[in-house]
Amino acid sequence: MSLLVVGTLAYDTIETPAGRAEEVLGGAATYFSYAASFFGPVRLVGVVGEDFRKEDRALLADRGVDLAGISVAKGKSFRWSGRYEGDMNVAQTLDTQLNVLEQYRPKVPASFRDSRFVFLANSPPAIQESVIDQVAPGALVVMDTMNLWIDTARADLARLLRRVDALFLNDQEARMVSGEPTLIRAGRAILTLGPKVVIVKKGEHGAFLFSKDFFYAIPAYPLEVVTDPTGAGDTFAGGVMGYLAHAGKVDEAHWKRAMLYGSVIASFTVEAFSLGRLRRIGREEVDARFRDLLRFTAPP
Repeated sequence: MSLLVVGTLAYDTIETPAGRAEEVLGGAATYFSYAASFFGPVRLVGVVGEDFRKEDRALLADRGVDLAGISVAKGKSFRWSGRYEGDMNVAQTLDTQLNVLEQYRPKVPASFRDSRFVFLANSPPAIQESVIDQVAPGALVVMDTMNLWIDTARADLARLLRRVDALFLNDQEARMVSGEPTLIRAGRAILTLGPKVVIVKKGEHGAFLFSKDFFYAIPAYPLEVVTDPTGAGDTFAGGVMGYLAHAGKVDEAHWKRAMLYGSVIASFTVEAFSLGRLRRIGREEVDARFRDLLRFTAPP
């Protein structure tokens, strides 16, 4: 089944206790696409500058990512710089340069509009909603968001939530959207705002899935070493959506299995800067770690 993602491609400069990486490939849609490509082809819509490296375009294309929706604009690609300290659960943003992203409005190619699975990576809610208006009715539409839009675009976000099927957000954002102090109450409250499924990411502590029919909680895959958490949430979402699109089903069993695959792929992501670890594995390694996670969580 066809999977479409609309979001950012970027170059990141990152500092963590493990070291520093300069001008490495990043961006929510980049991470999502690479993760989802373990399960099948991906259609990508986004914008890059004239400085976007040919080898980075080839990297995505070689993974089966359809780049027909990538626009090349005059100027530089989006840049982000951040630092992680301590437990590395939260990044400190040092610099953000929107560059070509500042005036960008996504345009979904005609050949992508029949996508049955659509992921709206983090961006202003009004821009995310414009994508919904460009795709065929009946698609499973899933979105991500962040605290900035919850603070500054609450009305747009509220309207958008009534139009999507599922929402990804982290634990802090869930409390902000719902106004509830505990995650269980927050997840249930957000369901009343429109989405049929709410997935709350908790970093190294796993994730919760809420729906009106069932509740599911998973741990993160246990790791001894974390090098760079950047992109972990995006690859988690890519794993979830990639598996669902491959299966072509969105019932309880498939949502649960998708969550586990998302956790597994995110665990590879944090073991190196950028896509460094993901580039060194195949589907066999993903499935092996998936089986490990099942064993770790199996009842006695």
